Amino acid sequence: MSCLNIVQKNRVEEKTMKQQEEERTFDGSVDKHGRPAVRRSTGSWFAGVLILVNQGLATLAFFGVGVNLVLFLTRVMGQDNAEAANSVSKWTGTVYIFSLLGAFLSDSYWGRYKTCAIFQAIFVVGLVSLSLTSYIFLVKPSGCGDEKTPCTSHSTIHVVLFYLSIYLIALGNGGYQPNIATFGADQFDEDHSKESHSKVSFFSYFYLALNLGSLFSNTILGYYEDKGMWALGFWASAGSAIVALILFLVGTPRYRHFIPKGNPLSRFCQVIVAALRKWKTEVPSSDDKLHEVDGKELAQYGDRKILHTHGFKFLDKAAVITSKEYTLEGKDLGINPWRLCSVTQVEEVKCVLRLLPIWLCTILYSVVFTQMASLFVEQGAAMKTTIAGFHIPPASMSSFDILSVAAFIFIYRRVLDPLVARFRKSSPRGLTELQRMGIGLIIAIMAMIAAGLVEHFRLKHVQKDCPKCSSTLSIFWQVPQYVLIGASEVFMYVGQLEFFNGQTPDGLKSFGSALCMTSISLGNYVSSLLVSIVMKISTSDKMPGWIPGNLNKGHLDRFYFLLAALTSADLVVYLVTANWYKYIKFEERNGTNNGEMNEEFRLV
Repeated sequence: MSCLNIVQKNRVEEKTMKQQEEERTFDGSVDKHGRPAVRRSTGSWFAGVLILVNQGLATLAFFGVGVNLVLFLTRVMGQDNAEAANSVSKWTGTVYIFSLLGAFLSDSYWGRYKTCAIFQAIFVVGLVSLSLTSYIFLVKPSGCGDEKTPCTSHSTIHVVLFYLSIYLIALGNGGYQPNIATFGADQFDEDHSKESHSKVSFFSYFYLALNLGSLFSNTILGYYEDKGMWALGFWASAGSAIVALILFLVGTPRYRHFIPKGNPLSRFCQVIVAALRKWKTEVPSSDDKLHEVDGKELAQYGDRKILHTHGFKFLDKAAVITSKEYTLEGKDLGINPWRLCSVTQVEEVKCVLRLLPIWLCTILYSVVFTQMASLFVEQGAAMKTTIAGFHIPPASMSSFDILSVAAFIFIYRRVLDPLVARFRKSSPRGLTELQRMGIGLIIAIMAMIAAGLVEHFRLKHVQKDCPKCSSTLSIFWQVPQYVLIGASEVFMYVGQLEFFNGQTPDGLKSFGSALCMTSISLGNYVSSLLVSIVMKISTSDKMPGWIPGNLNKGHLDRFYFLLAALTSADLVVYLVTANWYKYIKFEERNGTNNGEMNEEFRLV
């Protein structure tokens, strides 16, 4: 009888252990204590929705400053149109340059949760500083900074405080943005059938939350700021950022995490050095003769092997095994990582090298996108902005971009994607990320043509006897260009987020999101450089240039058509690189969680 009880007890224990094993996630994620994450009590849409709301509020705060920054610089800080457009481009570019710093710290040392929390705190400090600086020093006399009342000149210390504040905002938002998108995706187990679909949907909802968050700042806040109530608008942004940070911290017990994998730069350098050391070594024809780590060792931390590919053959030399690779250290046989690297490590470098041409092609799209926050606003300010006696703030026109994003996300997810999947048996998920990005480029070209045509007709409606007066053409003629930009974002930026997140190795997911952000960054810098070059070439003794302080004397339409032509050339290059690109191939996980408790990774 005792033997029967022991057998039954063992069966119960085995069943309990099996249920506990099934409850854990398959992808190696852990909870805040570093233990393997339990599916029912962590992650999924509870954590995902918190992150989406956090993103919406943080975006509201950021665009409460960014969407009207070009007008603040002209009306409060006294800059002209071209100088203000360049200042906004440089500031926005710096925001996304800081995304590389945030991604590096996240993937290497801090993890995504800690990185998001720290940079959001910096973001809050910057917004509070800007609100105080504007209220106490800059917006003087009270109510200045609208279209009619100029502000007084500012001392050097006041200007320094202003730039310190907005670049603290740039640092905080830049370091936070690439990590929050990836951290949200971490809440869904891509090796679980149901959660993997949720993970794909998350990126669309994330971009939707981003745009809905900016809708309030572009309309309500934009209206008050346009009326000269700058301090009120900045304080509202600061309050939104504080609430966003509190909500993010509230979800701490429910988040799933991935353990930082260490400095990726050293791993990359090891591959390059090892390949150079063996530059005369021949690569064997069989992949089995190349060095690879044990799959169980990787699976313990949620990582996967990357299958060998035949591109960039020179780098394969780093994984070739020769007698010189082994060194005896006492009784243990060790491998020098600067002489011998695994196939997975070599493929990590190949992945990044393959992504770079695609990434470069997205930069020019960002040049088009950044016009919405600078030249589109200046163009709108030179048009008829009153409807039935009600003033339309030029920056609020970007609300049509936001509504377009919301509409096209629904159209793509519910109509276009299922329709394409039905007719294409080879692609059950519809359009690939690369195809969507190409469509985004095409729509961006259409947006620039529309903007150029609107500017062409705006100039025709300028009163000849009053060259400084606004055009009689209604600002609502800008709607098509904003709608087209919104449609292009759904295909380009949502596709980018999915593509770079999915095509980067397991230890570089934040870096993948940062690539998307840095393409926007460089796009802003290229835009600033392009405006400077165009102004230098087009300005002469008799001509004030294409983008002068008084747009009625310029040819902004020619600049828009130039961007359309450059984006068309970029599309041709993109089609070539996209056709050349080879998708990364991971080894399948075994569907079980092999992770043990990791004492080195704790959040609290």
